[in-house]
This record gives sequence, structure tokens and C-alpha cells, in this order.
Amino acid sequence: MEALINRLEALLAENSIFTLQTLSYYGEGLSTTVQLVFISLLIGLVAAVPLAIGRGSKRRFIKWPIFAYTYVFRGTPLLIQLYLIYYGVVFVDGIQETWLWVLLKEPFVPALVAFTLNTAAYTTEIFHGAIKATPKGEIEAARAYGMSPALTLRRIVLPSAFRRALPAYGNEVIFMLHASAIASVVTIMDLTGAARFVYARFYAPFDAFLFVAAIYLCLTFAILYLFRYLEKKLLAHLQPMT
Repeated sequence: MEALINRLEALLAENSIFTLQTLSYYGEGLSTTVQLVFISLLIGLVAAVPLAIGRGSKRRFIKWPIFAYTYVFRGTPLLIQLYLIYYGVVFVDGIQETWLWVLLKEPFVPALVAFTLNTAAYTTEIFHGAIKATPKGEIEAARAYGMSPALTLRRIVLPSAFRRALPAYGNEVIFMLHASAIASVVTIMDLTGAARFVYARFYAPFDAFLFVAAIYLCLTFAILYLFRYLEKKLLAHLQPMT
């Protein structure tokens, strides 16, 4: 009886999709997903700050191009943007003879460009709304202290706007994490790509994709916890006193 049980356990282990090899695929996919999301969010955040400032400019030649950019990238699906950048770059005349082709021929870079442009557009509108919501009293107080417009923007408007934008930006981070699942359609071995590979090899869709869903769920809860912590620290002055 003991021998039979041992044999069954060995057989189940042999047929399990969670081997060291498949787990290494998931580990590689997790690393790629985190890199893709983190780098695109970082570059998008840095780009969104000046774009949000320019979005609120009174000069039309500054604000209208930024408005057009955010309108287009927020109004079209990210998957279409990814396809246009990934497949469209091949049709740019002379691109294959330049040093850029070394980077663009790898799927990670076009995906990074698409994700960065998309998140920068959303983040620009988030920060633009937060800047517009700055109380006039804060700006008037800064002027009364003799601050220049640039100093007021740096010391008063932007820190205040960042605190107000934090909850909405947290949602954008989670959205980008979930949207990164489409990167596998351009042959990137991210988490979803790893699940597809394991499914194609073992024909176990539930095991392969449920495991990835659990990883995404853990990452989402980690992001939620981080932003809840930041909100608690940065918005402590708005909390009711007990």
C-alpha cells in the first residue's frame, strides 16, 4: 500500500506543471512585467509634470498640442497603440540602417514606448486636474510672501497637487500593471506570456492562468498598501482628529 501511494505521488509530481523549469518561466515573466511597468511609470511620471504645467498654460501653441496628445492616447486602446508602434516602426524609411534599429527590433523597447506614452497621457491629465484644484488662497499667500511664480509653482502648487493626485495616480499604477498583460501579444515573455507558454506545453489553462492571476492579485494588493501608506502620511493633516 505504501509503495502504491509513493508511486501515485511520484506520478502526480511528474505531471505537475509547477516544476522548477516552469517556475523559472514565471520568475522571468514577473521580472519582465515589473521592469516594463516600473520603467514606463517612472518615465511617464517625469514627463507628465512639465506636460501638466504646459496643459494649463494660457498660450494656445503650448496647451493645444499637449491636449491633442492626451486626447489621442486616452481615447484609443493601448493594444492598438502597441501594435502601431511595434509593427509600424518597420515601415519608417531608413530606420533599419540606424543605431535605433538595434533597440527597436527587440519587442521590449516598442512596448516600453507605447506604455510610457499611454501612462504619460493619463498622468498629465491627473496632475493637470490636481493643479487646477489648487486653492487660490494658497497662491495668494505665496505671492504675499513675495514668491515668484516659478517658486510658487515649485514650493506650493506642485507639492499640494501631488498630494491631491495621489489616489487617482494609484489607480493609474494598478491600471498599468493590469494593462501590461497585453505585452505578450508582441512576443514578450511577461507573466501572461509565461502562462501562455506553460498552457501550450502542458494543456492546463486553469493551473497556468490562475497562478498568474494570483501573482497579479498579490502585486495589486502590494501597490494598494503602498499608496494607502503614502496617503496616510502625506494627507495626515486632512484626517479627522480623534
